[in-house]
Amino acid sequence: MLTGSLRRRAISAAALVLTGALALSACGEKESGAGDAITPAGGPDARLAGLVPDAVKSDGKIVIGVDATYAPNEFLDTDGKTVIGWERELFDAVAAKLGLKTEWVPSKFDDIVPGVQSGKYEVGVSSFTINDDRKKAVAMISYFNAGTQWATKKGNPAGIDPDDACGKSIAVQKGTVQADEDLPARQKKCKDAGKPEIKVSPYQGQDQATNAVVSGKEDAMLADSPITAYAVKETGDQLATLGSIYDAAPYGFILGKDQAKFAEAVQGATKALLDDGTYKKVLEKWNVQAGAITDPAVNP
Repeated sequence: MLTGSLRRRAISAAALVLTGALALSACGEKESGAGDAITPAGGPDARLAGLVPDAVKSDGKIVIGVDATYAPNEFLDTDGKTVIGWERELFDAVAAKLGLKTEWVPSKFDDIVPGVQSGKYEVGVSSFTINDDRKKAVAMISYFNAGTQWATKKGNPAGIDPDDACGKSIAVQKGTVQADEDLPARQKKCKDAGKPEIKVSPYQGQDQATNAVVSGKEDAMLADSPITAYAVKETGDQLATLGSIYDAAPYGFILGKDQAKFAEAVQGATKALLDDGTYKKVLEKWNVQAGAITDPAVNP
C-alpha cells in the first residue's frame, strides 16, 4: 500500500455544516442515472469503446472507487447512499461516451489506489492530485486543475495568517496533500523560527474538518480550492476564505498501471466531452469552471 502524499482534498453536503450534522457513513453502491445529470451529445464513440478491455466492458459498467466526502466534487446525497457531485457527473459522461454505465463504490480515500491496483475497482475518481508518486503506481488522466485554499470563521476571530499559523489549531483531512506535504513544511518553518508548531488536527473526512472550524473547535482549515469555496457557500457564510489559492495542480482519473488502452479510451472520451461542450456544462452547473483544462492527457 502506498504511503505519504496519496491524496487530494473534501466536504459532504449530505452532512452540511450548515445544519451541524455529523458526517454520514459512505456505505452503499449506486448505479448512474440519479438526478438531472448532463449527458454527452452524439452517443458512444465506437472507436474509443473498442479500446476498453473486455474484462471491464463485459458487464456493461465501470466499477469506481470514490471517497464521497468531498463536496462539491463527490459526496453523498441526502439519502446517505447515492454519490453525487460534478466529478461523478463528469465521469458518468466519460463512461457514456464509452458505451458504459457506472457503479460508484464509496471507500476510504487511502484505500482507492490499492483497490485499483488489486482490481477491486476498475477506476478511481476522487480528486486525486497528479504527482510523481501516484504515477509510479497507477495511470492518471488529467481533467481539472485545483489549488489549496485556507478558510476560518467569518471575521477571522483567531487571527489566522496562513503564512504564519504557528501555535494555531488547524483542521485537515487525513491523507491529503495538505496534510502530508503542506502543513509539515509549515510546521518545520515554525520550529526553525523558534515558534510553537502548528497544532495539526487530522480528520477522516473533510466534512468533519469543516464542522470543527464552524463550531470553533479548530481555528482554521485548508483544502482544495473548490471544496473550500463550496464550504463557505454551504455554511451560510459562517466561514471565510483566507489568502490566495496556491499550488495549483491537475486532478487525474486513476486506472491500473498496465491499462494503456483503457487510459487512452478515458483520455479520448474526456477530450470528446470538451469538444462537444458537455465538459463545460458540467463544470458550470457546479460553478467550478475556474479549474477547467483544455488538454486532458495520460500521465501529464
